[in-house]
Amino acid sequence: MKIARLLFILLSAVVFVPFARSQSGPDADAVTYEVEVQGSAATGAYTPFWIVGNRYGVVPLEAGNGYLRARVDHRQSLGNGFHWAAGVDALAVTPRYRNVYLQQLYAELGYKSLLLTVGSKEKYTSLWDRRLSSGDMIRSANARPVPEIHISIPEFLTVPSTKGWLHFKGYMSVGRSFDEDYLNSFIRTDQVYIRNILRHDKSLTLRLRDSRSAFPAYFSFGISHTAQWGGASSGATARKQPQSIKDFLRVFCAMAGGEGASLSDQVNVLGAHHISYNFQVGFVKEKWELRAYHQHIASDKSGVLFYNKADGLWGIQADFRSFPLIRKVLTEYVTTRNQSGMFHFINFDHDAHPGRGGGADDYYNNGEYKTGHTYFNRSEGSPLLVSPEYNEDGSLGFKSTRIRDIHFGMEGDISRQLSYRVLLTVMNGWGTPYRPFLKKQSGTSFLVEANYAHPRLSGWAFTGAFGGDTGNVTGNRTYGFSLGVSKRGILRY
Repeated sequence: MKIARLLFILLSAVVFVPFARSQSGPDADAVTYEVEVQGSAATGAYTPFWIVGNRYGVVPLEAGNGYLRARVDHRQSLGNGFHWAAGVDALAVTPRYRNVYLQQLYAELGYKSLLLTVGSKEKYTSLWDRRLSSGDMIRSANARPVPEIHISIPEFLTVPSTKGWLHFKGYMSVGRSFDEDYLNSFIRTDQVYIRNILRHDKSLTLRLRDSRSAFPAYFSFGISHTAQWGGASSGATARKQPQSIKDFLRVFCAMAGGEGASLSDQVNVLGAHHISYNFQVGFVKEKWELRAYHQHIASDKSGVLFYNKADGLWGIQADFRSFPLIRKVLTEYVTTRNQSGMFHFINFDHDAHPGRGGGADDYYNNGEYKTGHTYFNRSEGSPLLVSPEYNEDGSLGFKSTRIRDIHFGMEGDISRQLSYRVLLTVMNGWGTPYRPFLKKQSGTSFLVEANYAHPRLSGWAFTGAFGGDTGNVTGNRTYGFSLGVSKRGILRY
């Protein structure tokens, strides 16, 4: 375990070596804007699952909602490899505990490939498809962005002296939660939780791919790590969690807590941690690409050592470049039922009770950090582990962390102006290792979305979606639709 931890630290440090690469892409030096209006209605109390899910927490869960969104971004090259950017993104939403808020507010400074971001910005760093996947299990697009200091190499770079074969990208960040007011409006008054939680995230992805010739296969492997730590109890005692620089180093290295930590954190690790191993293998031809992937999830040592076996995300995706009617199609299998066994206890009489112990991982939940792997009560990982926002009793934490789901996604172009997206998920939940359901929950969630852009209306986009949920995984059966209009453009070059 010490060797694995040391290797991870070294790989995390390598990520920030600024190999030369200049900024590119559309509107590299421009001030751009986007204005969007969207509303939705539903037959039940909740908006359908996939109208809400993986939208960075923008769409309210409560049925009958709408929002007005305005965003401005500025990007500029400074020469000699330097570039900077800044943006603001404001929303007026109803119903919501606060109707007007800033979704994004950030500033960026880059040098060649190295990028420093300060503030709240929507980022998607996963290898899995942003629009079709059920979601990354460590850091998806399901929750609002956390205010943070984020250092990254966001695009794959070639490692020198590897003949164009080895590439890498990665990031590291520290941040803090600002959802206390919302949580106080949601939870029961008898619940105590840790507020003002500090955050730490890092990830490193390596890719073997021939960039100099036409060898069609490639392989990617990455490690992602997210942790919650620090903060203070919301109870009358307002007990503070350890949050010194030394404690941060413990969190960074996933080490046990010191004297000021709780007994649980001294026995295990300081804070609440989730780690994933990310595997992807692909095969590319001129007209199509096929890739298979697996994200293995872990919340403690047993998962890191694969004692939880197949738990995680499994998927396969095909892209068709010469067949616009079906541009992309994928299917995924998500399971979290093993959890390294039924029982968590490690210190017991192994002679009288054979077994390894250390199970009941209860992903996304944590004994110290009752809010779980959430921000504003929405899962920061896979939305298929249904967010605590659905808890009608005002309780914190995930009520079902043992799931087995099958997910399907497809998108394409019906014409040059009209595109579509389809999502379908069969969901099953058994509760948590500590509070299993007496009867399995099951259901189906789907989304059919159409996007229209007229060639004479430059920058305008019109979106309509129909979705629905059956069964009892997300509550009662509901069907609904959403309509949206957006306008994008350039204010100034």
